[in-house]
Amino acid sequence: MKEEIDELLQAVKASPENTYIRLLLIRKIKDNKEYTELLSGQLNELLKHDPNNKEAKNLLAQHYYATNKLSACIILCEELQDKGQLSPKSKLVLAKAYFSEKDMAKAKEIYEEVLDYDPDLFDDELDDAFRMKLDYLEDEYTDSHFLQKPKMGFADVGGMAKVKKEIDLKIIKPLEHKELYAQYGKKVGGGLLLYGPPGCGKTFIAKATAGEIDANFINVSLNDILDMFIGNSEKNLHDIFEIARAHTPCVMFIDEIDALGAKRSDLRQSAGKNIINQFLAELDGLEANNDGILIIGATNTPWHLDSAFRRPGRFDRIIFVPPPDDESKIEILKLKLKEKPVEKIDYKAVIKHTKDYSGADIDAMIDIAIESKLEKAMETGIPEPISTKDLVAAAKNHKPSTVDWFTTAKNYALFANQSGLYNDILKYLK
Repeated sequence: MKEEIDELLQAVKASPENTYIRLLLIRKIKDNKEYTELLSGQLNELLKHDPNNKEAKNLLAQHYYATNKLSACIILCEELQDKGQLSPKSKLVLAKAYFSEKDMAKAKEIYEEVLDYDPDLFDDELDDAFRMKLDYLEDEYTDSHFLQKPKMGFADVGGMAKVKKEIDLKIIKPLEHKELYAQYGKKVGGGLLLYGPPGCGKTFIAKATAGEIDANFINVSLNDILDMFIGNSEKNLHDIFEIARAHTPCVMFIDEIDALGAKRSDLRQSAGKNIINQFLAELDGLEANNDGILIIGATNTPWHLDSAFRRPGRFDRIIFVPPPDDESKIEILKLKLKEKPVEKIDYKAVIKHTKDYSGADIDAMIDIAIESKLEKAMETGIPEPISTKDLVAAAKNHKPSTVDWFTTAKNYALFANQSGLYNDILKYLK
């Protein structure tokens, strides 16, 4: 390549007014950082001889951006745009230059025009800022970004018998008997709200539900929905629901749902209220067809959730997910230790020291036990299996994470429980 460039340079020197040869040289060096200074000189020299050369002007605008001459880039791009000569690549550069200059409105407008013309010209930085990927990327990419097909099922979930039974009645049985449900005008799917202390397996059971029925699974995070620009959050939420509707049966899991469905009376800004209204419309609006979709919401703070979400037809099944009981803890321990080097474990002896433990606390206890084994193995060079004694020692060192949650929840259960929503908390505390 260097030989070709040297030959073109000699040809340009021999015939400085030959714009075609100079353009060949420019095309050869435009993407090579080693020739940045040469590129600048050659572009300006070409434009002296051919001031209306559209290709050279577009390449010069792109060169200005690459060398951080943002003002010059914007001026030249705007000039080309007014003449209808701005190439799609230069238009993307103009959007990026506006973005660098903090002119977000113009950057977003130009970027939308670029993607309308050619979706392959998307830019990661601008997508992160404006969250437009969902609109413009091909359906196949969008779907694969959100959709999963879990291989796990209820057998992989320790305990949680009540939750499994509710889900079985709500989604699995209807799918097995679609025709029977249809005769009664009953739709398959609906909303299920899981609440309880953190770390008790709400996310895990949602994923296992999808695996149990061989359904698609969408794990919706706040980052997938919330947007700094007005109207985009509602649009993102609608688009995700549309993906679910196009891929039934589908389990959609929304963690920390209280962040999206907070009490509207607590919100000062109208933008937050608009998201909640959009959410409610997606759940059971006139145009919402959620047949075959199970929407599972999870929250650690159900008292912050707008009461409209608990209306029949929305999240009408509300299930308390408590910390695991002793039998469930043994199941969880067995599952967690399944692939690890262990001696014969006295599970009953271990769980005596796990009062108020959540599933996440059991994970933490096992990690502590493993870390102590790793320390010894690094000293002796001999790995040893985990023993009952190791797990008991780890349990004594780890404090349960659910205690603070129950302190708060007890106040709501005692003094703000007119609807009986928190009766399960009171039963558990007894």
